[in-house]
Amino acid sequence: MFSNMAISQSLQQRQQMRLLPQQIQLMKLLQVPTANLEQRIKEEIEENPALELEAEELPDTNETVEEDPLQDYANEDNEFENSDDGDYGLDDLNIDDYADNDDVAEYRTRDDNYPEFGEKPSNMPRVETDFHDVLASQLGTLDLDDRLRRVAEQIVGSIDDDGYLRREVSSIVDDLAFRQNIMATDAEVEMLIRQIQSFDPPGVCARDLQECLLLQLRRQKAEGKPVDLAITIIEKYFDEFTKKHFEKIQRSLGIEEDEMRDTMGSILKLNPRPGGNVGDINKAETYIIPDFYIINNNGVLEMNLNARNAPDLRISQEYKEMFRDYERSSKQDKRQKEALLFVKQKIDSAKWFIDIINQRYETLTKTMLTIMKHQEAFFLTGDETNLRPMILKDIADKTDLDISTVSRVANSKFVQTEFGTYKLKFFFSESLNTDSGEEVSTREVKKILSDIVEAEDKRKPLSDDTLTEMLNDKGYQIARRTVAKYREQLNIPVARLRKAY
Repeated sequence: MFSNMAISQSLQQRQQMRLLPQQIQLMKLLQVPTANLEQRIKEEIEENPALELEAEELPDTNETVEEDPLQDYANEDNEFENSDDGDYGLDDLNIDDYADNDDVAEYRTRDDNYPEFGEKPSNMPRVETDFHDVLASQLGTLDLDDRLRRVAEQIVGSIDDDGYLRREVSSIVDDLAFRQNIMATDAEVEMLIRQIQSFDPPGVCARDLQECLLLQLRRQKAEGKPVDLAITIIEKYFDEFTKKHFEKIQRSLGIEEDEMRDTMGSILKLNPRPGGNVGDINKAETYIIPDFYIINNNGVLEMNLNARNAPDLRISQEYKEMFRDYERSSKQDKRQKEALLFVKQKIDSAKWFIDIINQRYETLTKTMLTIMKHQEAFFLTGDETNLRPMILKDIADKTDLDISTVSRVANSKFVQTEFGTYKLKFFFSESLNTDSGEEVSTREVKKILSDIVEAEDKRKPLSDDTLTEMLNDKGYQIARRTVAKYREQLNIPVARLRKAY
């Protein structure tokens, strides 16, 4: 039995937001920092021959077109369709849209290039020595035959950049057998490891932190330094040492506080990453290229966008000449019109990209000016306690931009001030109420918390309860769990781990 099912139609109206391709492209470009914008523009120029960077000096072409048959092309959404009569949609083109740009974008007429800020960081070639090269050069001091030398080279190659050998001896033996057809024993590898551990820097080729510290202390002992107590602590009380249970170590050894303090001082001077300071070839040297510059001109803040954000893009002169040739040509066959259709599409794409770069410039400028005005007190003084609470919505409301747009601008962007270079996200923080009802930035509270911890007596570090009480006394109503959260965000360890002798 089948039940009767009513089939009906209904009309529903709903709203759905769709982003235009240009809007999507703009959103993507907003996230691109200044350091990567040049590469993005280069890629676009390579893909589109109708787009080019203006030369420093352009030839003076004073050609005028008295009558242009390609008029009234103003609709950017105009589609080209091949009609039956052979019309390829070219008669409604306006060559003025692609010829000389008399209406120069505002971002290209502003002088934002401050020499003191705008210079590119120089990437001077440096003569460097790789950490592994330093170790390999010391293999010549060992009296080894060819087979053992190759085993030693395998061990050196297995050492990490921080100086530790984290591979098991059995794994090194297997690598030698399968990759180099060298049959080595565990004892031979161990013997060579001990010899390599005598290399500089001290502590190299250790299997863990404890062995690394012991290697350095034993090297000092061989040099005649009194480090016997330090060696005992690392050998027998390493777990207590890592947990900073110094009082327990002191009681177990039956030593005075002064002696304990001096010993801890000698241990803390050791290098836990012996390979970290040798050879920089594997460490990428990172330069921060600011997207914005803010200067204090006699109490008046001035903001300038990095000049790299305002590239002098234009439509290719060669492509514009193609339109003029079409105008002068009396023979307009199908092949010529198809070629010109391709040219027009490339020119449309170039105009589209130039417009997006212009919009990016305006959006970045509007957003940064609003942030600068909101955080004016900080940019004038450099004092973090002068930072006002500010969230993305605050800037979005003042700029009439979407919150997601402001977020994209703040992402991966930097501003250079006379007090240093900051990431834009640094200026965004939630608010916190004081006793007087005033809203302050959580970053202000974190700065005060950091200052309190920095000024504390490291022999008697302050607990989270004490820190909470001190902040409350200063008028900041804050709970202990919030103090603990801020402390962790500031990478400040708990009181026990901050204790020093």
